[in-house]
Amino acid sequence: MNSQLADKQGDRPFLPVGIAVLTVSDTRSLADDRSGDVLKERIEEAGHKLVDRAIAKDETKAIESAVKAWVARDDIDVVITTGGTGFTGRDITPEALEPLFTKRMDGFSAVFHRISYDKIGVSTIQSRATAGLIDTTFVFALPGSPGACRDGWDHILRDQLDYRHHPCNFVEIMPRLDEHLRRGGRSV
Repeated sequence: MNSQLADKQGDRPFLPVGIAVLTVSDTRSLADDRSGDVLKERIEEAGHKLVDRAIAKDETKAIESAVKAWVARDDIDVVITTGGTGFTGRDITPEALEPLFTKRMDGFSAVFHRISYDKIGVSTIQSRATAGLIDTTFVFALPGSPGACRDGWDHILRDQLDYRHHPCNFVEIMPRLDEHLRRGGRSV
């Protein structure tokens, strides 16, 4: 981190956000969910609140149901999914989530692949990591490996979910995510 950026981080208080983690898998349980454990550990170490954690089968309805329920909650600002972003027949997390996005976050996938390329080379193209906004909740879909969860959190989400991060972050815009609704539903 450049020293000017580090100096600026001290001028704002840390603001914890509520986060839910969904592991998409036909075979894992919470007892053997290493990727979910990585995210839980990092979320709590950063000072955020892990509000909920669950496992959903690789089925569109199961993923949609869990995410929609969390999006409807006031105490959840962010949903992170892990798993189901590959190319096998059962990998359907992007298909389940992307139709729900009110806004896509194409930059997340681009940055994730840039980071992943440095670690695993061209094999990064086998991931369909995606992200977007569903109403006023940020949703990030990471691959199911612990390494991919570490990379996604350590190199993208940790800073973007930290109000002290300059020049900008997601936390500072959270209060404005529904401003179009407060203006009578008109687009700005």
